[in-house]
Amino acid sequence: MAIDWTNLYRKFKGLWVALDDDESTVMGSGRTAKEAYDQAREKGCDVPTLTRMPSDLVTYIGGGA
Repeated sequence: MAIDWTNLYRKFKGLWVALDDDESTVMGSGRTAKEAYDQAREKGCDVPTLTRMPSDLVTYIGGGA
C-alpha cells in the first residue's frame, strides 16, 4: 500500500527525515542524515528509515537514449 508523504514534504522540504517502522511517523529531521538519525535514536528508534525530502518536486518523463 502506498504511503502519502505530501504533508511530510511540505513540512520537511529539503531536509533529511528519520522515520519509524510505519514509515510515516517522523522520529527526527535535520540538514544531514546524521542529525536526523541521532534524533531518532535519542527517541528510542533503533533502526530508523532515512530519506531526504526533495527541495523541489520535478516531473520526470522518459529516459531512453
